[in-house]
Amino acid sequence: MKLKKVSTINIVPTTPFNFDATFHKPDHFTSGDNYWEPSTRWQTWSYQGQSLGLKFSGIGNIERPEISLDIYASNILPASLIGSLIDEIKYRYNLDFDLSDFYRQFGSDAILGPIIEKWRGMRPGHPSSLYEYLIIGIVLQNATVRRSIQMFRSLLEKYGNPLEFDGRSLWCFWQPGRLANVSEQELRDLKVGYRDKSIKKIDDYFATGVVDEMVLRKKNRETQMAELLKLYGVGPATVWYLLFDVFHHWDFFNHISPWEQKIYSKVFFDQEPDNPVPVEKLLKHFKKYGQYKQLAVHYLWEDLWWKRKNENIPWLEKLIRI
Repeated sequence: MKLKKVSTINIVPTTPFNFDATFHKPDHFTSGDNYWEPSTRWQTWSYQGQSLGLKFSGIGNIERPEISLDIYASNILPASLIGSLIDEIKYRYNLDFDLSDFYRQFGSDAILGPIIEKWRGMRPGHPSSLYEYLIIGIVLQNATVRRSIQMFRSLLEKYGNPLEFDGRSLWCFWQPGRLANVSEQELRDLKVGYRDKSIKKIDDYFATGVVDEMVLRKKNRETQMAELLKLYGVGPATVWYLLFDVFHHWDFFNHISPWEQKIYSKVFFDQEPDNPVPVEKLLKHFKKYGQYKQLAVHYLWEDLWWKRKNENIPWLEKLIRI
C-alpha cells in the first residue's frame, strides 16, 4: 500500500527533551516496522482501523525541543482522528513527562548522575499498543534475541500490511481480530512453537472486548497487574515490562529475568554473567531510587545498549546471540 502525506503537525515536548534517545532504543530488536537515523524516525502505526506511516523529525534541541510529524495515509484523515493520534503519540512516548523531580533527586548520584547528564531529556517510550506489546512479549518468551526476531518477522510479514511512504518500505502491525480465522497449526507453521495458543488467545481477548487498553489505563497498578496476569500465556516478566512501557509506572521493579540478572550482575557488581548476583541482592540495590526505581534502571540500561551500538562488548554479545 502506497501512502501519501496528509498532514504535518509540530509537537513541542516538555523541556529538556532528547529526541534520539527517546525515539530510538537500541535494546529493542529490529522488527521491520520502523527505521531510525539521527534526528529522524520512520514508524508504521496501526490506529483506529487505519494503517499509517509516521515520520518524526527532531527540529529543535534539548533545551528548546520541537518535533515535526509527517502523517502518511491512504486517504484524508478527519481532524478528530489526527487529534487523538497526537494525544496517543504523546502518551506512548511520554512527550509531556516532567523529569525535573527525578533529576533533582538523583542528578548528584555517583552512578546515575553522570548517565542522567549524558542522556539528559531521554524519555521512556514505546510505539506499541497493549495488544501489539503483548504479541511481542509472547515471542520474547524463552527465546534468544535472534529467535524472537525470526518469529516476530514471520508473523508481521504474514499478517501485517506492507506500507510505502517517504521512500521507505515498512510493515505495519495487524488489527486485533486479524487472527480469528487463523488456526493454531498455521501459526505453528510459522515456527512460533508453543506460543501459537497464547497468540490466538490474546487476539481473541482484544477482538471480543475482554481487554480494553483505554479502560485499563484508568485502573490502579494492582488492578492492572491482576488483569494482565489473568491473560493466557502472560507471566510476571511480561507484566513487569507492560507496567513500565505501556502503563508508565516508574516505581515498579520487582522482577528480574535470568537474562537481565546476568547483565545487571556484570554492570553493577562486575561479576561474571556465568555466576550472577542473586536477584534479591539486585532488587535491593535499586531500592535507593524509590519512586523512580524502574526509570533509573531504564537510564542505566539504555546507556549500556547505546555503548554496544558504538563499540564491541564481548560479554554482552555472548548473552545477546543475535
